[in-house]
Amino acid sequence: MLVVIALGGNALLQRGETASAEAQRHNVQTAVRAVAEVARTHTVVVTHGNGPQVGLLALQAAAYAQVPPYPLDVLGAESEGMIGYLLEQALGNHLPGQPVATLLTQTLVQRHDPAFTTPTKFVGPVYSQAEAQRLAAARGWRMAPDGPYFRRVVPSPEPTGIVELGTIRLLVQHGVLVVCTGGGGIPVTQDEHGALYGVEAVIDKDRASAFLATALDAHCLLLLTDVDGVYTDWGTPAARRLRRANPTHLQAYTFASGSMGPKVEAACHFVSAGGTMAAIAALADAAAILRGDNGTVIVPGADAPCWYPGKSEVHRERTEESL
Repeated sequence: MLVVIALGGNALLQRGETASAEAQRHNVQTAVRAVAEVARTHTVVVTHGNGPQVGLLALQAAAYAQVPPYPLDVLGAESEGMIGYLLEQALGNHLPGQPVATLLTQTLVQRHDPAFTTPTKFVGPVYSQAEAQRLAAARGWRMAPDGPYFRRVVPSPEPTGIVELGTIRLLVQHGVLVVCTGGGGIPVTQDEHGALYGVEAVIDKDRASAFLATALDAHCLLLLTDVDGVYTDWGTPAARRLRRANPTHLQAYTFASGSMGPKVEAACHFVSAGGTMAAIAALADAAAILRGDNGTVIVPGADAPCWYPGKSEVHRERTEESL
């Protein structure tokens, strides 16, 4: 099968860890072991998050006042290269003889996407109200409350195309394991002449991964994170982990917009567009989910949903790292 594996932000940096190169090198080994186990029997394309890395790059850029801070599209490209390098090197070590390539990926969005008028995606560090007001005036940033603090918010438009899709297809056809569409891809749009240019936005990595998997006619989309599946009635004594479900059934539930919601939405979009199956699972369960063990599988059709038997395990679902 052709399997698109989307690695969550925790694949490289655990919450609370120092964002050092050494910490990321250590964590990537766990991610790569999971990917390698699948890649030994299937054709694999890997996507990944980049939230903590872009946040660090933004802070480092802001510390050097002699140069204006780099825009988000440039920071996204920098993080794609850095993370791709770590993954590519580790994959090569775990899969001797397997060609691996990292591809900086530009994701198209529409200039008139409503998201540009209502930015909602938090990026960067927290600020006091006074500092937030100063930065908003000096840099033209939109700021919004985030708990007791304020943070910058940017648009999160829908992906409508992948500029390098043809190149990705060509590499896959020639047996290359491709690492691409990192952090949702570098957000770009086109002017009236068709020329590309970067925009200040963040594309949801799960939506971009589903878009890529659909465009590649992939059989399976694996959304790997730090929880073992999708739970109904999360946070209550009635919480149950779904074993198998379909998009129609999942529409009856509400999932957290900052964590499980985008994954469920992406999985449903993929199977509704013709994908054979999507799955949401813990990173270590990547191969097991393809055998029907562990995780939550989303499939098309009208089969009744089912849950894992026995008492539900209680897990603390961590919010996906925002930029």
